[in-house]
Amino acid sequence: MAEITAASGRGAETPDPTVVSVPGADGPAPGPVGSTLLVVLRGLDSGPRGLTEAQAEERLARFGENTVPAAHGASWPRLFVRSLRDPFTAVLGCLGLVSAVVFAWGTASVILLLVVVSCVLRATGEHRADRSMTGLRELVATTATVQRRADEDAAPTTRELPVEDLVPGDVVRLGPGDMVPADVRLLRAIGLTVHQAALTGESAPVAKHADDLPPGPGAGVFEQPQLCFQGSSVAAGSATAVVTATGARTRFAAAQGGPVRHEASAFDRSVHGISWILIRFMLLTPPLVLMANAALRDRGMETLPFAVAVAVGLTPEMLPVLVTTCLARGAALLARGHGVIVKRLPALHDIGAVDVLCLDKTGTLTQDCPVVDRALGPDGRDDPEVLNWAAVNAWWTLQLADLPSPDALDEALLDTADEDDLMAYDGIAAVPFDPLRRLATAVVRTPGRLGTHTLVVKGDVEAVLERCALDADARARTSALAAGHADAGLRVLAVATAERPARARDYTPADERGLAFRGLVTLRDALAPTAADALAVFADRAVSVKVLTGDHPGTAVRACRDLGIPVEQDQVLTADRVDGLTEPELAALAHRTAVFARCTPEHKARITQALRTDGHTVGFLGDGVNDLPALRTADVGIAPRGAADVAREAADVVLAEKDLTAIAHAVEAGRHASGNVAGYLRITLSSNLGNVVAMLCAGLLLPFLPFLPMLPAQVLTQNLCFDAAQLAFAYDRPPPSVLRRPTVLSPRELLRFITGFGALNAAADLATFGVLALALHGLGTTEDEAVFHSGWFTENLLTQALVMLLLRLGRVGAQGRRPGPVAWAAAALAAIGLLLPPSPLGPPLGLTALPATYYLLLTAVLALYAGALLAARARNGRREAAS
Repeated sequence: MAEITAASGRGAETPDPTVVSVPGADGPAPGPVGSTLLVVLRGLDSGPRGLTEAQAEERLARFGENTVPAAHGASWPRLFVRSLRDPFTAVLGCLGLVSAVVFAWGTASVILLLVVVSCVLRATGEHRADRSMTGLRELVATTATVQRRADEDAAPTTRELPVEDLVPGDVVRLGPGDMVPADVRLLRAIGLTVHQAALTGESAPVAKHADDLPPGPGAGVFEQPQLCFQGSSVAAGSATAVVTATGARTRFAAAQGGPVRHEASAFDRSVHGISWILIRFMLLTPPLVLMANAALRDRGMETLPFAVAVAVGLTPEMLPVLVTTCLARGAALLARGHGVIVKRLPALHDIGAVDVLCLDKTGTLTQDCPVVDRALGPDGRDDPEVLNWAAVNAWWTLQLADLPSPDALDEALLDTADEDDLMAYDGIAAVPFDPLRRLATAVVRTPGRLGTHTLVVKGDVEAVLERCALDADARARTSALAAGHADAGLRVLAVATAERPARARDYTPADERGLAFRGLVTLRDALAPTAADALAVFADRAVSVKVLTGDHPGTAVRACRDLGIPVEQDQVLTADRVDGLTEPELAALAHRTAVFARCTPEHKARITQALRTDGHTVGFLGDGVNDLPALRTADVGIAPRGAADVAREAADVVLAEKDLTAIAHAVEAGRHASGNVAGYLRITLSSNLGNVVAMLCAGLLLPFLPFLPMLPAQVLTQNLCFDAAQLAFAYDRPPPSVLRRPTVLSPRELLRFITGFGALNAAADLATFGVLALALHGLGTTEDEAVFHSGWFTENLLTQALVMLLLRLGRVGAQGRRPGPVAWAAAALAAIGLLLPPSPLGPPLGLTALPATYYLLLTAVLALYAGALLAARARNGRREAAS
C-alpha cells in the first residue's frame, strides 16, 4: 500500500500520521489529511456508491483481513518458551542445573523430565484454549454495514459483513453504538459524536462532520472532524464514510502497545502470593538440609541431590497446567452447553468470584413488553367494559391512523381482546397519539346506534381527566387511585368516551371535551420466564442482585417483588440521592440497597465502583452504549450477543441470549474451576508438605540410619507419579458446597489447612519409618536399604492416594454413585505404589520386592492414618461451616 508522506521527507517505511492509505502504489494517491473529499476518493479509486464485489475481492487478497496483528494467538513454540518463565518452572530448572553441576545425573534427568512435561502440557493447553477462543469469538464477530455493487453498472446495496472483510475504498454506514470498523473519511454525517478514548484518552464524545473545512492551527490528526478511527465508537448520530486504512495500517494498530492488561482478580492474587511463599521455602530447603547433614552426620555435598529432590517434592509444578486446563475446559463447556462465550480465560475465575450482579430491569427481570393487569371502573372495582373500550381505541387508531405497528401498550391491550368484538365496531376516524396531548382518540360507529358516533379516548390519566365532565372531588379520587397504582409499579391508562352526532367533517383534538370517564387500565411489565429460577439460583449461590435502572423506582420494585426479591423501603435509592453522597457514603449504602432508579450511565459506573470499593466482586450486565462506563468499571462485564457493538466488545463475557439463567451457569462454571484449583492446592500442598517434613526428620533426627531415607531418583519418581495423578483435578466436579459461595484462597486459612493435614501425613510417614526400622533391624545393610526405600516409597504413594480420596470424595458425601476422575487417579497411584517395587522397573530405581509381613504393618498404619484424617476433616468442616 502506498503512503503519501508529508513534505518533511520522511521515509516510506515510517507511516506519516497525516496521510491517508490508498489501495495501490500505481494508482493516484490521495492528499494529506486536509485534502478535499474528492481528492481522497480519487486516491482510493472509490466513490460514494462504494466498490464492486470484484474490486473488494482483489483488495482483500492484496491487503489481507482487517484485523490487528496482535489479535492473533501465539504459536505453540512461543507458548512453550513462555511457560519456561513460570516461577515454579524456573526454580525447577535451577535445581536441575545444580544437580547437573555436582554430576547427579539421575536427579537432573528426572527434574528435566518434570520441566518438559509441565511445559508441554501447559503450552498444549494454552494453544488449544487460544484456538477455542478464536473459534468462539467468531460467534460474536463484529459486523459492519457495507455498501457495495455487483458490477460497475449495478445499483449499490447495503449488507452486513464481518469487519475482517473490509478493504480500503469500501463505503460503510455508522449508527449509535457501532464500533468504527477501520480508519474512515466521512462522506455524510448527521449529529455524529464518537468516543475515541482508546486512542486519545479523552472521555467526552467528540463531534464529527463531513465538511471540507481546513484543520485549525496545530490540530492533530485525531482532532480532524472529517476522520474517524478504528478503536473508536459512535456515541450518537449517524454517518456514511469511506474506508481509508484497514488492519495493521490503522492508527489503532500503530498506537496499540500490546494486549490490554486486566487487573488480576482476588483469586489470581491469592494463587500468586501462595506460589511465591512456596518458592521461598523451596529455595531455603537445600541449604538447610546441607547444613544440617554436615553438622549432624558429617555429610556435605553428597547429600545435595537429596536436598534438591526434597525441594522439588514441595513444588506444585502442575499448578499452571491445571489452572489453564480448568479454565479452558470450563469455557468450552459453557460455550457448547449454554451459549456463554468467555472472551478471556481469567474472566472465568472472575465471574465465579462474583458476589454482586448489577443489571437493568428491562430484558432481564422483565420482558420488553407490558401485559394488562386490571381494568377498573370509576369506583375502583374491576370492570371488563373499560378494557374493551381501550382495545377498541388501540385497534382503530392503528387501522385508521396508518401506523406501521402498535406500540407496546396498545399491543398488550389487543392481546386481551377478541378480534370479532373489535370488528363489530365501524371505524370512522382517528386522531393519533401526540406527545403534547398525551392521548389518542378513535371515532367509531357503535352497533345499533345509527346516527351517532362514539369518541373513544385513551391516554395519560391527567390528560384524559382534564377533558372529562367530572367534579373536583371525583377527579381528585381518580387521580389518587391512579397515583397509588403508579407508585406500586404499574403503568396506568385512563379511558373515556363521548357520544357525538354523526358528521362528515374531520374530527380534531378540539372534539376531545366533555368526555364521560369510563375507568382505568393498569399494566405491568411481563416477567422474564426464566428470571425467577435464575434469581433463586443466585440466592443459593450467595450472589446479591442489584437493579440499576433509568425507570421509575416503583416499576423496578414491583418487578423485584413479583419475582420474589424482597425490597424494603430503605433499600431503594434514586439518582438524586446518589448525587448527594460522597464516595465512602455511597460504598456503605450500596451494600444494602437493592434498587437504584433513575440512573444515568455515570450513576451506573459510580455505583459499580462503590460496590468494588466496599470489597465486592461485581459483575455488570449491559447491552447499550449507555452501559459502557459500567461495563468497563465492573470486575466482569457481561453483554448479550444482540448488544450494541461497543458494549459487546467491552464485555468479558458474551451471552447468546439476554438470559439470567446463562449467567447462573457461568457463575457455576467459574466456581467449579476455582474449586478445582483450590482443591488441588489444598490436597497437593498438604501431602507434599507432609512428605518433605517426614523425609527431613528421618534424615536428620535418626542418625543411626546408615543411608538416606529415600534416594533422589525415588523422590522425584514419586513426585512425577503424584503430579500425573493430580491432573485429574482439572476434570473433577467439585462438591455442591463449592457452588454456594465464591472460592476464597486466604493464605492464612490455606496455611492452617496444609499444616494440619501435612502434620498428619508426616506422622503416618514417620510411623512407617519406625515400623521399617524396627522390623528390618539386624538385616544386612544393602538389603536394609533396598527394602526400606521400597517400603517407604509404597507407603508414600498409598497415603497420597488416600488423601486424594478422603479429602476430595469425603466432601461430596462419597458421591454415592460411580467414582470420578480423582478416584480413578488415586486408584492408579496406589497400584503404582504396590506394583512398581517388585516389577522389572524397580531395581534401576533401587527398589525391590517387600516381605509379606510389611503389608500387614502397613495396613495398620494406613488404617490409623485414615481414621485420623477423617476426624481432622470433620473438625475442619465444622470450622468452615461456622465461618
